[in-house]
Amino acid sequence: MKTLICGSFAYDTIMVFGDRFKNHILPDQVHILNVCFLVPDMRREFGGCAGNIAYNLKLLGGDPLPMGAVGADFGSYSQWLDRCGIDRRHVTEIADTYTAQAYITTDMDDNQITAFHPGAMSHAHINDVTAAQGVGLGIVSPDGREAMIEHARQFAATGIPFVFDPGQGLPMFGGDELNEFIRQADYVTLNDYESQLLQERTARSLDSIASEVNALIVTRGAEGSEIIYTGRRIGIPAARIDKAVDPTGCGDAYRAGLLYGIAAGMDWETTGRIASLMGAVKIESHGTQNHVVTVDEFAQRFNESFGYRF
Repeated sequence: MKTLICGSFAYDTIMVFGDRFKNHILPDQVHILNVCFLVPDMRREFGGCAGNIAYNLKLLGGDPLPMGAVGADFGSYSQWLDRCGIDRRHVTEIADTYTAQAYITTDMDDNQITAFHPGAMSHAHINDVTAAQGVGLGIVSPDGREAMIEHARQFAATGIPFVFDPGQGLPMFGGDELNEFIRQADYVTLNDYESQLLQERTARSLDSIASEVNALIVTRGAEGSEIIYTGRRIGIPAARIDKAVDPTGCGDAYRAGLLYGIAAGMDWETTGRIASLMGAVKIESHGTQNHVVTVDEFAQRFNESFGYRF
């Protein structure tokens, strides 16, 4: 089953400052802040929600079809997608723009200072869900504001079941808009913080939100995740990891696991565990698309982690 993944593509430039920000920022002088951090360690990664989810779904043996808007600098990323065997026919290049860029500086206390340039992502609404053929499942993940609204409407209008994954885009929307997303969606997935914000913005409980969709999924980091459906709540344990290296992109890996399980018609206990294990595989590597696992290796690790085969 083809899964249409609407969302962002981005380059993540990650720099490491070998000290602590607090040693170089004077609290009583922040109104005239002017600092420079020496960052001898730097790497550039392929990122963005659509790219990350598609990469992880491909690892699982799924059939991802990402849809997003990118800039004239997308060449190296497009070559990477080709090498991964990911169909990019619905990745639209916007002339005279940059692909979205995140510049992240991390210190020795794991504090981060990030600058984000949306670039071509702001034009993602020019893409149309109805242009994609043979799609049986979709997801609306963080993207340009107008794109998220339009793509949710298009999924609903065409009857394609989809996951609403607001992520870091959630603060862009008010309560009425979020309730409309929920009404249109078949599934909603959030992290713990986002679930609190969604409840606050909509003035609704998780149980109320879950009553309008097939399932509501809330991830809680090392505490695992929770899936609410048909009046039931099930806990999904966090999968065992060898070593936590970098949590960036774990949410996208988890969502790829959800999409895989939904597309395959699996029960929620197994779908949640596949998602949990994909997050664990990702956290053991730096970056969001540097981890590698074969379908057979993943299946074996799933059996070792949870005591049965899916």
